[in-house]
Amino acid sequence: MGGGEMGRLIRSMDWSETLLGPVAGWPQSLRTTVSICLASDLPICVIWGPGRVQIYNDAYRVICGDKHPRSMGQNFADCWQEAWPVIGEAHDAAFAGSTAFLEAQQIFLQRHGYVEECFFTFSFSPIRDEAGRVGGLFHPVIEMTTQMLGERRTRALRDLAAHTSNAKAVSEVLSFSAQTFAEHDLDLPFVLLYALDPDGDQARLVGATGIQAEALVKLETVGLEQGGPALWPLGEVLRSGAAVQVDDVGQRVGPAFLCRYPEAPNAAVVLPITPPGAGRTAAFLIAGVSPRLPMNEAYRGFYDLLASSVATAVANARAYEDERRRVKALAELDRAKTAFFSNVSHEFRTPLTLMLGPLEDALDGSSEALPPLQRERLEVVFRNGLRLQRLVNSLLDFSRIEAGRAHAAYQPTDLARFTADLASNFRSACQKAGLALRVECPPSGEPVFVDRAMWEKIVLNLLSNAFKFTFEGEIAVSMQQTDHAAELRVRDTGTGIAAEHLPRIFERFHRIENARGRTHEGSGIGLALVQELVKQHGGSITADSDVGRGTTFTVSIPLGSDHLPRDQIGSAHPSSQPTTGAGPVVEEALRWLPSAEDEPVLGSALPPSSSEAGSPLLSPRQPGDDRPLVLVADDNADLRRYVVRLLSPRFRTHAVPDGEAALAAARAQTPDLVLADVMMPRLDGFKLLQALRSDPRTTNVPVIMLSARAGEESRVEGMEEGADDYLAKPFSAKVLLARVTAHLQMARMRREANEALRASEAHHRVLFEQTADGIVLADASGRYVDVNAAACKMLGYSREEMLARTIPDVLVPDEWSRIAPEIARCADGQVMRSEWRFRRKDGS
Repeated sequence: MGGGEMGRLIRSMDWSETLLGPVAGWPQSLRTTVSICLASDLPICVIWGPGRVQIYNDAYRVICGDKHPRSMGQNFADCWQEAWPVIGEAHDAAFAGSTAFLEAQQIFLQRHGYVEECFFTFSFSPIRDEAGRVGGLFHPVIEMTTQMLGERRTRALRDLAAHTSNAKAVSEVLSFSAQTFAEHDLDLPFVLLYALDPDGDQARLVGATGIQAEALVKLETVGLEQGGPALWPLGEVLRSGAAVQVDDVGQRVGPAFLCRYPEAPNAAVVLPITPPGAGRTAAFLIAGVSPRLPMNEAYRGFYDLLASSVATAVANARAYEDERRRVKALAELDRAKTAFFSNVSHEFRTPLTLMLGPLEDALDGSSEALPPLQRERLEVVFRNGLRLQRLVNSLLDFSRIEAGRAHAAYQPTDLARFTADLASNFRSACQKAGLALRVECPPSGEPVFVDRAMWEKIVLNLLSNAFKFTFEGEIAVSMQQTDHAAELRVRDTGTGIAAEHLPRIFERFHRIENARGRTHEGSGIGLALVQELVKQHGGSITADSDVGRGTTFTVSIPLGSDHLPRDQIGSAHPSSQPTTGAGPVVEEALRWLPSAEDEPVLGSALPPSSSEAGSPLLSPRQPGDDRPLVLVADDNADLRRYVVRLLSPRFRTHAVPDGEAALAAARAQTPDLVLADVMMPRLDGFKLLQALRSDPRTTNVPVIMLSARAGEESRVEGMEEGADDYLAKPFSAKVLLARVTAHLQMARMRREANEALRASEAHHRVLFEQTADGIVLADASGRYVDVNAAACKMLGYSREEMLARTIPDVLVPDEWSRIAPEIARCADGQVMRSEWRFRRKDGS
């Protein structure tokens, strides 16, 4: 009873023609088993009697495929003869009385017109008849083909990703991909990988599996726009960007396949390899379709995932190649920059020597007395020449270290005493700045091998850096020895370094924008040079900082000499400690202090700001001195004095060392012109400019920006920020005077023009109010803008009532439609004359 379609088929069949005989003669054990079979949703087949007749349910009918319906009542071995090598032994063992269970067995069945690869999990269980003998078998089956193929293809994708993950070039990706495909030939009976040429006209074969080498010769190059029996539709795939299936592989390749199966594949899928984010296809994947698998959605999805995985690997390889090229280019650029620094530093030293030598002779000469002003000028030149020489020497030191040409002379040194002597050079500068200098360098246990010139640069750079960014508190220098190293600590209570900038402070040319310091001057290589010099000693340097509380630099140098090059180790008496480079460094640090301007600035008009406390009061404005006032803001003391000296014969001047002092001075007394450096401590030039423009008292004051950044882009940037002019350093004295004079004249002309305009406006307002004629001002839409007293009297409205109305409000009906076109023509520039009819307030 029941059993669905198979139940109806069983009841309709003439079983007398089979070895089972008529249904009425079936034993009860068979009837019961068949009832159980038909009632089950699980695919079940019952095999009964000496004839091994099979009876199955609706679910098992799907497994039979095209074998049904002749398979119903057929001999089980005859029906499944192609599977017998796998299931025969288990079948016979079950009829002998032993249950057999087989899991995920690969079986090749011919149930859809071709030999198909399938997977099944099944069992054979004996069924006892009424006599207790094995009358038949109970054979439940679960088809595992989809699951097993999915797992196998997942392994292929996993292996592909693993093999190509280390590929460093596109060629390696394609080669590794081909190797992986060869290991998964059940799903990929053959694979061809073509790389697209840069010009895009043809593709070259770069990898192949499953095809004999002799046959690959004619497949090596494929033109994208040509056709032929041995070519692939790569042009169509390139244009569409989608996969194309080819069903005549045998004609294209010939009998040259190396397959596991006797059947040769006759279908393939051509897929584009387009890396993510790339607009151009890089390669093509031609993957053969297994002759023993159906080309369904799952199979097509597998091919798409293969192509996507290869495309991703190609993208990663290209990214690696691009990065490698960038690194190589940066390395070349770095070497070129190092060579440039080395060459230009050498070139600078000759003219510097020829400049500084005669200057020193002139300043030290006792035979010729120099006039005070001339001596002061030469001292400025000599002082800044020495500074330039130190910058050149730093660049040269850095370039030598990077080029591996730095030759050190490591000598045993009483490092604590040497360091204390170096630090003591900054005591006078710290006292003038109101800072405490603590030096704690107790005698060391043993001499430390250092290059004294290098160590001098390390200590002086760290102290100079601490002095630059410390405004109150102290600078502490300490030395101590551990079991394996000598440690130098330079600690300050300065402005500190933000956490995001701390990892980059030892990078060359890295500077923290808008950091509060005594000056913005500097090359940006001081700390980078210190780090390189410490590395030359086999040591290390670290920085620990807290914003607003200070910074601590720790330098650690290994003890002994085993870590140093043997040919650079010397011997010297540990008490000889030369300190030849401290003087210029300390002198430059003193120039950062406001008190460096120890003489009044000629021609100044205002007292010094709080930032220049300690310098003498500047002379007040003299009676009758109506010269324009120029406010000069620059953090370089020599440059401030130089500019003031240039301007003071023609203008009153006031010089300040930073942006905040300049803003305070401008608010105290509005200058006629501001001359400001771009890079200044506390408040830079651009922020000063914004503050001046936002203040009504100074919004129209001309501002000329000074900057060491030359070039058109810097000039445009300065003008876009709202500056009236931009001068790049170094500048000509004549150009500076001409620019200042011109902008002061233009500012005076603007003031006079504005005063004349205001006077004219006042005059016209008087005429407007006092004339006996009615005058009405209106815009093109008819809205009243203004009206005089005569017009108000004529119309009978007050001025407030008129301004609350429009012309159409007071016109006699239909008048607006007549005069609106005339008003429009008037708005276009024509003078119109017409008569309008108005209605007064009283209705007349």
